[in-house]
Amino acid sequence: MDLDSAMLSRIQFAFTISFHIIFPAITIGLATAIAIWEGLWLKTRNPVYFQLAKFWIKPFAITFGMGVVSGIVLSYEFGTNFSKFSELVGPVLGPLLAYEVLTAFFLEAGFLGVMLFGWQRVGEKLHYFATCVVAVGTWISSFWIIAANSWMQTPAGHKIVDGRFEVESWMEVIFNPSMPYRLTHMLLAAMLTATFVIGGVSAWYLRKNRDVAFARKGLSMALWAALVLAPLQLMVGDAHGLNTKEHQPVKIAAMEGIWPATETGAPLLLFAIPDMENETNHFEIKVPKVASLILTHSLDGELQGLKSVPAEDRPYVPLIFFSFRIMVGLGMLMIAAAVWGLWLRRKGGTFESKPFLLLMNMMIPAGVICTLAGWYVTEVGRQPWLVHGLVRTMEVVTPLPAERVLFSLTLFVLTYSTLLLVYLYFMAKLVRKGPPNMATLEQHMIGVNAPSFALEWVKKLQRDVVEK
Repeated sequence: MDLDSAMLSRIQFAFTISFHIIFPAITIGLATAIAIWEGLWLKTRNPVYFQLAKFWIKPFAITFGMGVVSGIVLSYEFGTNFSKFSELVGPVLGPLLAYEVLTAFFLEAGFLGVMLFGWQRVGEKLHYFATCVVAVGTWISSFWIIAANSWMQTPAGHKIVDGRFEVESWMEVIFNPSMPYRLTHMLLAAMLTATFVIGGVSAWYLRKNRDVAFARKGLSMALWAALVLAPLQLMVGDAHGLNTKEHQPVKIAAMEGIWPATETGAPLLLFAIPDMENETNHFEIKVPKVASLILTHSLDGELQGLKSVPAEDRPYVPLIFFSFRIMVGLGMLMIAAAVWGLWLRRKGGTFESKPFLLLMNMMIPAGVICTLAGWYVTEVGRQPWLVHGLVRTMEVVTPLPAERVLFSLTLFVLTYSTLLLVYLYFMAKLVRKGPPNMATLEQHMIGVNAPSFALEWVKKLQRDVVEK
């Protein structure tokens, strides 16, 4: 069987970016949570908040490192596997990615050391400032990455000169039509990802009857966060869908499984098996007119379907169709878990309900799965375009020998799979070890007053030397 170099390059990039996105999705939320806990500790002096911050900072550090390592290769793949794309859009995407490094990565790297190792070396206010800077740095990084990717989805603020893109308005490039929706959607996804990781781990401790005060506080805060974030994500997702309908209607058609060129009163498909060859769906389970109601706010609203464009301009429908339902289904389960947690809280049984705690355990990867599914909807749904409506993917793939691409893809799969196993091993080891005990925390609480603490220690050392 002949190997397709272009398809292998696309699979390689899809695999590496899918692996990479797992870690920023966790670190953005964890950095924010750690900043909140440390701030609450400074305000209330409740040692449980300090215990939460001290425990979760290690998983954050491991996850942050994995994100850096796994993300390095992505910029190289643009040059090796999609070199023509880099030539065409370099003047637009190059500066955006450089801004991410200059304003976010350097900021994170500059203060990360203080955040991780400065507990007993700097004052508590300076340490808290470093923690907040790292958290803000993760948000800024998301801003630039989403701005670049959104421009590929809804390009604006450019002109094409001699076949190359040039910037006419940086404001229009950065704040392109889909960028605000996609940035908000992604940040909320990251917060929810960390929320259910924290809530699930806390529920595991409660099931094991370990570190109960620590686990109760972690689970309680996670449930309050989920109760706000999950419904908010649903509303933002709806607004994002309306924006996508305006600018990428074929993507919406693939998400909803709509085949006719136009369909009035389109049903909401709960389940179906899309058939691209015969341009139809099999085994449909549908709710009449609800898709039109959601997307047009009218039961008889008209939606554009897949047949409105030639077959070569359609994305791969089955992957988009099922990914969208996985994302929405898990999102609804998150809302249900948050509501169930609220109901149990009112009854006074949040921390004792075994079925609920087991559900929270099982939902530890829910945010990651949702993020990946949403990313597939977004990226595969844009195909066959890299820059929507302007640059086709197959036109800019570097004509590499298929055997070389297959070799590098195999190496990536083996290497990244090993890294993932190592990551999961150390994360599980940290969870089994548990949070630091109160005796250790008391030493650290003294140590965070580092300038005066260190100065007194040096003075005492000098006096001892003089006396001797």
